[in-house]
Amino acid sequence: MRTKRTAMTSFGSTLSLPTVTKNHQKPKVLVEEIRGLIRVYKDGHVERPQVIPCVMCTLPFNLGVTCMDQVIDKLTNTWARFYVPKQDEKVPLLVYFHGGGFCVGSAAWSCYHEFLALLASEVGCVIMSVDYRLAPENPLPAAYEDGQKALMWLKQQALSGSNHWCLKQCDFSKVYLAGDSAGGNIAHNVTLSLGANLSHLKPLTFKGNILIQPFFGGETRTSSETLMAQQPRSTLNLIASDTYWRLSLPKGANRDHPWCNPMTKGSVELGKTAYLPTMVCVSELDILKDRNMEFCRVLGNSGIEVDHVVYKGVGHAFQILDKSPLSQMQTQEMVSHIKAFINKLGES
Repeated sequence: MRTKRTAMTSFGSTLSLPTVTKNHQKPKVLVEEIRGLIRVYKDGHVERPQVIPCVMCTLPFNLGVTCMDQVIDKLTNTWARFYVPKQDEKVPLLVYFHGGGFCVGSAAWSCYHEFLALLASEVGCVIMSVDYRLAPENPLPAAYEDGQKALMWLKQQALSGSNHWCLKQCDFSKVYLAGDSAGGNIAHNVTLSLGANLSHLKPLTFKGNILIQPFFGGETRTSSETLMAQQPRSTLNLIASDTYWRLSLPKGANRDHPWCNPMTKGSVELGKTAYLPTMVCVSELDILKDRNMEFCRVLGNSGIEVDHVVYKGVGHAFQILDKSPLSQMQTQEMVSHIKAFINKLGES
């Protein structure tokens, strides 16, 4: 019988959950767990406690941003939440993928709703927040495929002169891919999958990537993974990270799969692709810090334009989950850096 593994996160319950949960029919054997976030049973059943509330697409009037939900693909139930700032001219479009280790999370989570509304308002861009299929029910590359479908949907809307009010304000010549944690990984791998075919998505013109604490891994541990794995307030520790990868990668793959480790042998050589100019946001207290910094070095050595910022004193996903004064200050800094990056590339 497969051994049950348990990972803990900072917002999980302190109560110990039993390995076997009994019901009126037969025992349900728990085989994987990230406490407070996801439980996976031997029969394939998956439970996701609602640790973060999902909210409707409404926003305070004084924010100056309107919001709506739009179905992208009925077959896979892929949808997106749009954030549209009140502007007198067309503005850039940011296609955003949420985090959650590919296994949890939603474009409707309150933390993303608040952060992306703020980002749309402060940066002055339309944001399309994609809600993609989750593992383990839909292991990778399902999330990447949903990202590609979202871009194809955008292309068709642009070509048809769509009457969607959420798109009328978009400048389709200034499109950016972005995401945090697993969403940063998705933005990266969608860019790689499109490669030289980005031109086939015209009239969409892609200007750059914005990767916030992108979720990468590998079989060989880094110093930040080893030394910061047990930070008491971290939203991502090493055990949780390994569990996410076991649940999301294809059966039989390990953490040196190119989708997980873009620096491993067999990964796409970035210098030989039409990779976009990239901004990488790194957290000083994140177990992913070393992998994120190495990724920046690989981009730079491949001749790809890369900007990176290290946010001091904060950990993984601070911009959405940590409301401390320091995190709020660093979140404002991050928003300012993203705005400067978009403005810089928009002029080129």
